[in-house]
Amino acid sequence: MQSLKNEINELHEKLSQAGEQARLKILSRNVDEILFTFLDNADKQHSITCNIFEGYPDQAPLWCTASDNTIINNIIDKINSLGRSITSASQVLLNELCTAFGLSCDANVDLCNGVGSSSTALDCEMDSADDADSILSDDMSEVDVLSDTNMDSEEKADIELMKPEQFASLERIKQSIRKDQEQGMMYGSVQATDRIMKELKEIYKSEGYKTGVYTVSINNDNLYNWDVFLQKVDPDSPLMDDIKKLAPNPQHIHFSISFGPSFPFEPPFVRVVAPHISRGYVMRGGAICMELLTRQGWSSAYSIESLITQISATLVKGKARITFNHKGTPYTFERALCSFNALVESHEAQGWVTPPKEEG
Repeated sequence: MQSLKNEINELHEKLSQAGEQARLKILSRNVDEILFTFLDNADKQHSITCNIFEGYPDQAPLWCTASDNTIINNIIDKINSLGRSITSASQVLLNELCTAFGLSCDANVDLCNGVGSSSTALDCEMDSADDADSILSDDMSEVDVLSDTNMDSEEKADIELMKPEQFASLERIKQSIRKDQEQGMMYGSVQATDRIMKELKEIYKSEGYKTGVYTVSINNDNLYNWDVFLQKVDPDSPLMDDIKKLAPNPQHIHFSISFGPSFPFEPPFVRVVAPHISRGYVMRGGAICMELLTRQGWSSAYSIESLITQISATLVKGKARITFNHKGTPYTFERALCSFNALVESHEAQGWVTPPKEEG
């Protein structure tokens, strides 16, 4: 934690060297996020946020912006694809912004100079392939959380109720988890993995899944990333009419559910992937305005099945409609997370209204 604080403070000091003429400044900073502001060649300000995770530096920060400027959004996408440290990414950000907007005032600032002397040995060429720390302890890494020998009669009965393709999906996921365990690369905790696997089994047994209200796909056999396809909502709602009109394209609303390593004690991150939705408490980027999805509103007792049902009801209650032939910016994880974080900050200050009076 101290090395992170040192890195952030050093970055602030170096960016401050340019004084009032600086185009890229840090407005606020803490160990969770850094808020930058950039002044372009037309003297228009753009806010940029660096979100820092508990796993840093092994887990690269996530950058996002509320700016509608295409150039800035492309630069942010590039930085996220690099997976660099905070300092290294800030240097790329500064260089790219100066070049794109024809600015030279900050171009000679060397943010990387002197970095790497701390105990964490952070440097501007941090290679994610060198990650050596595992989230699991040595004792945990030896535990096969999904061992068939530990399967009780209830679990065996659950599997007997599944379709062959569902059982095959579970087996692939088990093999993937075992492989990650053997390599010391398992994401999350034993408790989180057990709980998410249980949630998946419950989904496969649910009436909503069996009757085609929704389907679930595990993204690349990664148990912590689900794709949910909502195919049916209230039959009398305009949204259901819109879903039917999607033909010949797939007639569903595609959601992404991302579980963190602390699940179920923290909520999953849920966003709309496609199609573009107006109203229904769906925000810019695809995030969803629901207190249930925040730390304040979440309970570890909630199931994913009930969460999907609640999201469906919220869309209908908020009079969601599909925006056909949408020409604007597509939904992305980065933009969704950025808008969701801004939403949470706003509601923490002003309080929540249940149900929300307005979208978001």
